[in-house]
Amino acid sequence: MTRSSALAGGGLPSVAAGAAVGGWTAVGALPSPRQWPSSEESAVLLDDGTALAAGGAVVRGIGTGECLLFDPGSRTWQPTGGMQQPRLLHSLTKLEDGKVLAVGGMVQTDSLPFTYLATAELYDPARKTWTPAGKLATPRALHTATLLPGGKVLVAGGIGDQTPGVRRNLRSAEVYDPDSRTWTVAEPMTDARSDHIAVRLTDGRVLLVGGNAGADLYLHVRQSFCELYDPVTGTWAPTGSLRMPRSGHQATPLGDGTVLVTGGFPLTMRRARMFSAHSLWQTELYNPGSGLWTPSGSMPAGRSSHRALLLRSGRVLVLGGTDSATEDVGYAAATVYDPRTRTWTPAAGLTTGRSYCSATLLGDGTVLAAGGTVRSGMADPGYARDLLTETSELFTE
Repeated sequence: MTRSSALAGGGLPSVAAGAAVGGWTAVGALPSPRQWPSSEESAVLLDDGTALAAGGAVVRGIGTGECLLFDPGSRTWQPTGGMQQPRLLHSLTKLEDGKVLAVGGMVQTDSLPFTYLATAELYDPARKTWTPAGKLATPRALHTATLLPGGKVLVAGGIGDQTPGVRRNLRSAEVYDPDSRTWTVAEPMTDARSDHIAVRLTDGRVLLVGGNAGADLYLHVRQSFCELYDPVTGTWAPTGSLRMPRSGHQATPLGDGTVLVTGGFPLTMRRARMFSAHSLWQTELYNPGSGLWTPSGSMPAGRSSHRALLLRSGRVLVLGGTDSATEDVGYAAATVYDPRTRTWTPAAGLTTGRSYCSATLLGDGTVLAAGGTVRSGMADPGYARDLLTETSELFTE
């Protein structure tokens, strides 16, 4: 870590002593390498215990409609009904009736013109088929989709065309009603954002955390502003801001109702593949009662584009990712956070280092990590294309 990031962080990493936590076991591979750049795309656990992976990119920036089911019994992936529209940078949300809602996204991200999708689809696990689920009022990608109390889904922010050919981060929000399969325009957010994280709090409100506030294709400005959506009144309200602006981060609800934020790109702006400053190691804890963020124990190292999940034990597993200085490799390192002591303990490393992967907590308490980016940028001999992986593995605490 650099001296500048240490000075900005306000503290050194707090790492608990002891043996590494848990272990990883390789399981059946995906049919082909692929990545899921947004954590909203991660595979969804179905009621029968299988995990549904839908869409993503089989080559960097090229979306697919292929869908797969992971069977924890056989530890293998099997094909299931494909989506009607190839997409990446979309969202997957399991509904109360067990179906899965796929929303928005893009067909491809590697060449102009960009097309943002307004379509939505429903996956029926019984029939293993997708059917149309209405259309968004505003096409979008890199948004969030959150299941609300009562079964509706809040879709917020993202990127889209505010005017033809002019990409902008979006303030708009919409609510999906699964009973009528219709969309209703909601009150717009206080601030436009994409690549943010949404967390449903224990009282049913939705917390939006950080994200990008930049206004064009190549320039990204991280933001610290956070806001709350109240599903009862249908309104947004500002809440406490992050101490450090970030995107490419994760926000994980803890057992006591607080929210842990880890990693991410810092405030500095980037153009194309040029980065400045390292990914954040400093973590923050949100208290819904006070609406304030406070520093929490720092991770052993900074990372972005990682995944973080709450384990059955109440601890948080952070896995994979990369660093904002180069974004050229997928990390194999993993670490576990204990909310009781606010300390981090090294976890067993992934068998394959990866960022932009899918990560899902399965019914038996294990964590499934699949696909992702192994190398990118100058670490990839081809440079023009990311090196993706088809490997999958399970973490047992």
